[in-house]
Formats: sequence, structure tokens, C-alpha cells
Amino acid sequence: MKLYFCGSIRGGRADAARYRKMIEFLKHYGCVLTEHVGDAALTDRGGDGTSEEIWQRDTAWLRECDIVIAECSQPSLGVGYELAFAEALGKPVYVFYGRDDGRLSAMVAGDPQFFVYHYAGEEELLAKLKTVMEAAQRPGV
Repeated sequence: MKLYFCGSIRGGRADAARYRKMIEFLKHYGCVLTEHVGDAALTDRGGDGTSEEIWQRDTAWLRECDIVIAECSQPSLGVGYELAFAEALGKPVYVFYGRDDGRLSAMVAGDPQFFVYHYAGEEELLAKLKTVMEAAQRPGV
């Protein structure tokens, strides 16, 4: 399974450690195309490449992936764009955000095509992520 993980880069790196844990967990279920999102060395200035090169690469990965997993506790224009792009492609989109944050965009929370999961703490996050990934691996799901 090819997984596209969304997490804030230029919108802020406060949750980078959380992204890293999620990505490591997701790697048990398939190839995470966007593993760099969890890189501790990645700053809010972004990675290598021009904006156009990043757009080309990331939209190609979105076309290629089987599933999109997004951690949306940190608001990010880029993540919002990725989610809308994935929706337009008909990709299954799973959104996670911490209950204490309470800032999930209404455009994401209210989208009937997205599966939104609230969590309180890492243990609950990983348990919900496991449930989603195990269901995604079953044929016909």
C-alpha cells in the first residue's frame, strides 16, 4: 500500500515529533511516500527544491497513493490544499487532530468525503490509526 502523509511544514513544525511517530507506525502498513514530513531536520522553510518542483512531486505522489493520512492539529494551507487535491482524485482521506487544539477548519471537519478522528494523546491516536489502517488493508474497503 502506498501512503501519503500530510503534516504541516511551512505552517509550523511544532508537531514534527508527532508526525515522525505516526510515519514510523504507518511504515508497518506500507510505503510512506512523504516520509520527509517527519524529519526533525526539516524546518518551516521547507525542503529542497523550488515551489514548482515540490508541487510537481507532491501532486504526483497524491495521484500514486492508495490512501491519505493527515495530522491537522497544526493549521496549514499546504495540508488543506493536499486534502482538496486528494478529494478531487477520489482518494480515501483520513484526518486526525488532537481534541485540545479545537482549531480544525470547518471546511475539513465538515467535508462528508473525509473521515475525521479526534484524539486525546498519543495512545489514542495510534489506536485509531491502527483501526483505520487495518480496515484499509481489507479487500473491498
